[in-house]
Amino acid sequence: MGSEQYDLLVIGGGIHGVGVAQAATAAGYRVLVLEQGKLACGTSSRSSKLIHGGLRYLEQGQFSLVRECLRERTLLLKNAPGLVRLRPFFIPVYKNSVRSRWLISTGLTLYSLLAGGGRDTRFRRVPRSEWSELDGLNTTGLQAVFQYQDAQTDDAALTRAVMASAQTLGAQLKTQAIFIAASDIKNAQQKHWEIRYRQHEQEHTCTTTAIVNAAGPWANDVLTRIDSPVKPVDVELVQGAHLVLDGKLEHGSYYLESPRDQRPVFVMPWQLDGQAADSAILLGTTETRFTGNPEEVRLLPTEQEYLLETYQYYFSTPANIRGAFAGLRVLPVAGSPMGKNQNSENQSSRQYAARQRETVLQTDNPDAPRLLTIYGGKLTAYRATAEKVVRMLRNNLPDRTRIADTRTLVLETVIWQSDESVY
Repeated sequence: MGSEQYDLLVIGGGIHGVGVAQAATAAGYRVLVLEQGKLACGTSSRSSKLIHGGLRYLEQGQFSLVRECLRERTLLLKNAPGLVRLRPFFIPVYKNSVRSRWLISTGLTLYSLLAGGGRDTRFRRVPRSEWSELDGLNTTGLQAVFQYQDAQTDDAALTRAVMASAQTLGAQLKTQAIFIAASDIKNAQQKHWEIRYRQHEQEHTCTTTAIVNAAGPWANDVLTRIDSPVKPVDVELVQGAHLVLDGKLEHGSYYLESPRDQRPVFVMPWQLDGQAADSAILLGTTETRFTGNPEEVRLLPTEQEYLLETYQYYFSTPANIRGAFAGLRVLPVAGSPMGKNQNSENQSSRQYAARQRETVLQTDNPDAPRLLTIYGGKLTAYRATAEKVVRMLRNNLPDRTRIADTRTLVLETVIWQSDESVY
């Protein structure tokens, strides 16, 4: 056929795309990743930087999601100690808090049990004598403070580390590579996809047995360029914004309740460019419906007002803005045909917060898929999602010999070089 041949093409170099690349190469497959910009240039560098089970998802009854994420958190703490670290988190409960002391205690107990009940999953009620040490937290009306542990990461650095692991196993990466089209080629010998993409103003072709569309907010646009009858899943793009503030948190992170709509908001220590000497405070996140070009997502004035209002409600320290960023979540709309979710403009951020966050994996053929699109997904559970994707594709991929297990692969911090395809 004259062009490079792969078992699997992955479109998108975010955490789920590189996770699939790692899982597939570990299973012995030949993999190519196409990324239109830099690795983690979208939401995978604009998240809340948390590796966690998702304490708030317990309120929605998403116990399996929380359990899966907590299991993955344990693996990441073991396999990526330089990238993922446990941090103390504090939940203050005030006289006017919507979530009572009893509810928080019950939730943390369940959270601990779902995490396995080990030493790192324990929580405690902070005695009143220690409240004055909590980074200037407002104590007026304060009734209780709970402390538990969750993990924090540099999401972009983690994405690069996973891709580097995949490359070590044999995966290929092409950045600044624009996916043009995929043609479905069927002949007597086999079925395959013929891929066209553009890199550095030059068009290239390759062939692949299967395609994984991990383009995040661009996933439905990518589907229109693939020769397949698969219809896009109806999704909403929900913007999550963060502020970076001057200052330093000495004792940990804070899981707060917005005074406006009772949504969870995190206030966390953050190191700019990974430098401990250049510390700041990370404040987020929001949930605002987004329409338009995903490349143009930006912090909105209303989001800045919302986040600052929350911060100043709980802390008296100045809130000097040092920077800001915003990313997009992909939320599938269950049971709604394309284009008929007309009331979304009026949904509050709290309604978005209550939406289910299960990942949707759409295929062209449930028995032997050749095309799979990932909608949604959690940073923490990227590895579990990737392994699930590879299992679903296995019936249509050639027989290969497994060379590694992603449950034990060590992830190390990598240096970004001038050639973004090389680490």
